[in-house]
Amino acid sequence: MPIPTPIQDNPVLYVRNISLFLFAGATPNLAAGRSLLDKRVHHGKTRARFTGTLHMTTAHRVQTQPTAGRWGQLLAACLTGILIPLCFTGPAVVLPSINQALGGSAVELTWVINAYILTYGSAMMAAGSLTDIYGRKRVWLIGLTIFVLSTFAIPAASSVVQIDLLRLVQGLGGAAAFAGAMSSLAQTFHGADRTRVFSLLGTTFGIGLAFGPLAAGSLVDSAGWKWSFHATALIGVAGFLLVLFSATESKDPDATGMDWPGAISFTAALTLFTYAILLAPEEGWTDPLVMGGIIGSLLLFWVFIAVERRIARPMLDLSLFKSARFVGVQILAATPAFFFVVLIIMLPARFIGIDGLSALETGQMMTALAAPLLIVPLLAAQLARRFTSGLLSGVGLLLVAAGLLWLALALDSGAIRTALLPMALIGIGIGLPWGLMDGMAISVVEKERAGMATGIFNAVRVSADGIAIAIAGALLATFIQWGLFDALKDVSPEVVTEAANRAALGDLHNATSLLSGQAALLHHQYVSAFRNLLFVLSGATVLTAVAVFALLGRVRAHEEPPIEPSDTLELAGETK
Repeated sequence: MPIPTPIQDNPVLYVRNISLFLFAGATPNLAAGRSLLDKRVHHGKTRARFTGTLHMTTAHRVQTQPTAGRWGQLLAACLTGILIPLCFTGPAVVLPSINQALGGSAVELTWVINAYILTYGSAMMAAGSLTDIYGRKRVWLIGLTIFVLSTFAIPAASSVVQIDLLRLVQGLGGAAAFAGAMSSLAQTFHGADRTRVFSLLGTTFGIGLAFGPLAAGSLVDSAGWKWSFHATALIGVAGFLLVLFSATESKDPDATGMDWPGAISFTAALTLFTYAILLAPEEGWTDPLVMGGIIGSLLLFWVFIAVERRIARPMLDLSLFKSARFVGVQILAATPAFFFVVLIIMLPARFIGIDGLSALETGQMMTALAAPLLIVPLLAAQLARRFTSGLLSGVGLLLVAAGLLWLALALDSGAIRTALLPMALIGIGIGLPWGLMDGMAISVVEKERAGMATGIFNAVRVSADGIAIAIAGALLATFIQWGLFDALKDVSPEVVTEAANRAALGDLHNATSLLSGQAALLHHQYVSAFRNLLFVLSGATVLTAVAVFALLGRVRAHEEPPIEPSDTLELAGETK
């Protein structure tokens, strides 16, 4: 009878387990023999279960899904990987058309973007746990169904508020779909194949994030704003059909049920925290709603930790945070938000509102930042054959730091086109970890906990987007305020603060109307503040790179936990 490869590769375990299997068959009472052998062998992060037929469930087991099904599943995951970020960046281009068609206040229009970020990030970890318990394919299909239906409904909305509500639902569907896609791939692909697959998934995620505005703008110009949502929904339908006919079902065999207290407390805490952070640029950090939201979220996080410590099967095993590698992966998950996504949001505002470029010229400029994501993540997968993923990720972050410093100097020179090369360097740098970190998120835990790892990884990654944008915007506004306060000592602080906030959004026209005759001063202070912001981001990137080298320097994206020959199987009592 064939023995699973991981045991064959270890002579000590091979001989010992063959002996145990023969012992089971030779036992006069075969049922008793099976009972004796239905015990678990724990080797680090790997589990083996023996019965009368020597069945094995392990992180090393290779699934026998047909090749066509595997690649159909990969294509479905890539479509999901494009859809999710496409709905984050694309609608920003559609907002003026929505405003023209349906009206809506500035706050209502802002929440067309924020609503999706809020629910997608907050629900991600709960969605990851659901994949382990109820089945990865099932959650994937349910997520795509919710996503497609809500996306089709958005063009039929009669008000911006209705769109905001539908975007909340869309984010929930997106969280379930992406969690199902990632955890399913972790069960299907292994070793170097997994590295390449997750690099491809990272590439498609980056394409959706970086080229969402361009795709949405093209659809708006050619067919109207509603078709930007119709087209997205149709891609979701294609993904649904691929999942339905190509993916195989899998779940954690040891899952006993959903940790609802943990899921509710964590989702509520992250929702409240993200809401407060997103609200802060509009209302100010001292606003009662903002402060109350932050304090309330901290209390709910405390409740979540207390719940997880007491439950037998927690949604998030807090002991994972004892692993430096697990912590390092979470740091890496947040990195693109602060050093890449921030630029995707803030550079167009600068190019159009401050430097006077057209929307088309701005799109062309942004291509320099986004284009490397088409190639570099796949190149990173090839490089990962020779170098560790942690090393490549750290090197990529150092390239980002150099690019940010170069970009600050290039923009300060006044020749906007000189920014193209540093923007490309930033894109190349972020492309290295971008193509590897999804695989690393899975590799630092055992495969059966892939859903849990996927959930926390994506919760950190997406929540960091909203937090990073809010913090970077607040820093830029603060730097502008400091310069204006020094130059305009006789102007009301409230007026200066409002003008600085508007200028930070690239709204130089309304900022100038608040400070009559100070257009040149506002422009100068904005340019100076933006340079200082890039300096801060560059320094923070260097520190992050150091942390990645220290925590993940030896981690590979396709690592499998080793089977140690010292592991023992106890035929009576509990396993060791």
